[in-house]
Amino acid sequence: MRSTQQFSITLPHEMAELVRAKVASGEYASESEVIRDGLRALETRDRAIEAWLKNEVVPSIEAVKDNPSLVRTSDQVRASLAEAYKALQRAG
Repeated sequence: MRSTQQFSITLPHEMAELVRAKVASGEYASESEVIRDGLRALETRDRAIEAWLKNEVVPSIEAVKDNPSLVRTSDQVRASLAEAYKALQRAG
């Protein structure tokens, strides 16, 4: 049984030229290799986003639910930044 599947795709001219240029430069042996590498990069990015959501965003949301005083308003953030900027100016 075949371990690959053939697809027909349509790309904007700029992307098609990028694929051709990657092959022409010798960086890749074929257009398929360029597309496969791009899909692997997309998969890696998606896994990283999922991990970030699971490991950082969800715990942060849970922490705020448990202790709403952790949340700062935009006015509080601006005031804090203004104070930090003034302190930097005073320090020279």
